[in-house]
Amino acid sequence: MALYHNSRSQACRNPVGPVKAGTEITIRLLGASGTLSAEMRTWYNKKHRIIPLERLHDDTWGTTVTFLKDPGLFWYDFRIIDANGQERFVGSAPDGLGGEGVETDRPTAFQVTVYEPDYAVPPVFRDGIMYQIFPDRFFRSKMPKSPRKEIYLHEKWDEMPIMMPNSRTDNQAMDFFGGDLEGIRQKLSYLKSLGVTVLYLNPIFEARSNHRYDTGDYTKIDPLLGTEADFKRLCEEAREMGISVILDGVFNHTGDDSIYFNRYGTYPEKGAYQSKKSKWYKWYTFKKFPDQYDCWWGIDNVPTVNKSNEEFRRFIMGKDGIVARWLRAGASGWRLDVADELPMDMLREIRRRAKAEKPDSILLGEVWEDASHKEVWGETRCYCTGDTLDSVMNYPLREALLAFLTFRASSAQLRRLIESQQENYAPAFYYSIMNLLGSHDRPRTINTLAGKTFDEMSVKDRPFAKLTEEELALGKARYLDMLRIVCALPGIPCVYYGDEAGLWGAADPYNRGTYPWGHEDESMIESVREILKNRAESRILKTGHLSVVTPDDDTISIIRHIDDNHDVFGEQAENGTVCVTVRRK
Repeated sequence: MALYHNSRSQACRNPVGPVKAGTEITIRLLGASGTLSAEMRTWYNKKHRIIPLERLHDDTWGTTVTFLKDPGLFWYDFRIIDANGQERFVGSAPDGLGGEGVETDRPTAFQVTVYEPDYAVPPVFRDGIMYQIFPDRFFRSKMPKSPRKEIYLHEKWDEMPIMMPNSRTDNQAMDFFGGDLEGIRQKLSYLKSLGVTVLYLNPIFEARSNHRYDTGDYTKIDPLLGTEADFKRLCEEAREMGISVILDGVFNHTGDDSIYFNRYGTYPEKGAYQSKKSKWYKWYTFKKFPDQYDCWWGIDNVPTVNKSNEEFRRFIMGKDGIVARWLRAGASGWRLDVADELPMDMLREIRRRAKAEKPDSILLGEVWEDASHKEVWGETRCYCTGDTLDSVMNYPLREALLAFLTFRASSAQLRRLIESQQENYAPAFYYSIMNLLGSHDRPRTINTLAGKTFDEMSVKDRPFAKLTEEELALGKARYLDMLRIVCALPGIPCVYYGDEAGLWGAADPYNRGTYPWGHEDESMIESVREILKNRAESRILKTGHLSVVTPDDDTISIIRHIDDNHDVFGEQAENGTVCVTVRRK
């Protein structure tokens, strides 16, 4: 008889899924008839134990784990000596997605996420609808003016972004369309009509580039976007409409053209590049002063900050630091750029400061992989136990959905990814995860779903690339199917600006085109609005239990249900079931 353990079956593990710290777990290995001895090899918060298993029935061995008192990750696999005296091992599936285990000489461990018993995320995320805006490209209230000579200002809103490569970066991103905070404020009623309750803005602080991930001054709104008064007015009016504003916090690096580094002498005070006596010199790590220094992924216009420097940490996380300052100004939370490159103690400190300043603030992280066991510099990090992040950008789900809808993966493969996240993520985290469809870091989703990202084309030819009418129609139809699935799953759905209007484009900078005001696909906007409305009005889709059915390779059914008048969080709710079925086309 084959040895059998399924991490998602209560016959093998009870309870299944993530558990609160202090929970006891009963774990069983089935199909072990004739076994002479069995043991479970475990790893928990850097401690390794061998736990003998007890024979429960002729073919079943098991034990109850009682020592999971602290948040962290508990890993286990099985070793037995069979009736022939042979050593055999059982571990998780090789793809690392859990479920039915396999017998192998080199087993992968099964995972249990142990989280803080009081871990909770503000309901604005689990109940909400998110909309992401690249501020320069959404809407401009007036034609911008700037004294800067090195930038290009587009007069025509519907022009194509310009690729400006040089030896330092693939794109200097120095062309601006003039989208501003006042423009966003003027379009709040449109966002409200879509059902948006959370507005995520790409960086808005003073910077050299149009994407502004090369921060020049954390204390100032970029002049092309407006003023601090404009920001406060936007947040205040958004809040009156039930919309929270989330800011992009880029705390891993600054720009080289910043008040802190000041490589080009733009600012009057000496920066770290100019003098070792600069008050910001120790923020950075120089290998050979001044031209050799640590920078993000080797890109020298974004020098990396020394996150252990106490002055920098106070500047960002102190009582009157950047995190608290902009929450006081009206922000409702932070999206942390490259969160997995920030030290864990820094994430915890940012969380403490944000929650102390505004208890219902949100901390969202950019983590591209499974956020329960991300490998960073030889360390396994878990962001979903309740001490760091409230949510992450769910890139694994996005990639799985794109693969399924473009016939590169089956519905069963998509189901495995969904069930793995359900198994690994604490409920508060999972039901608040940011389920994005598009982003500023990827070709427009409509392009990807149409099978035409134009990656094979040279950069100089991409501005002339077009989707045929048939390709555009296919991309839009698949986008709506993707949105239906996302809105049926736990987490906060996120629309990247313009996707709902049929905007398409290749990779950066063409995925950052201007919103097509006056040229929108109104039919698509109405379809997106209806899907989001169904999500917003359904308690079951927000906090109901989840199960997934895949009757064939091309079809997936997301089933959400509330039983016994209680949802996943134990809150009272009316019983019911909602089933959303999508057959790919």
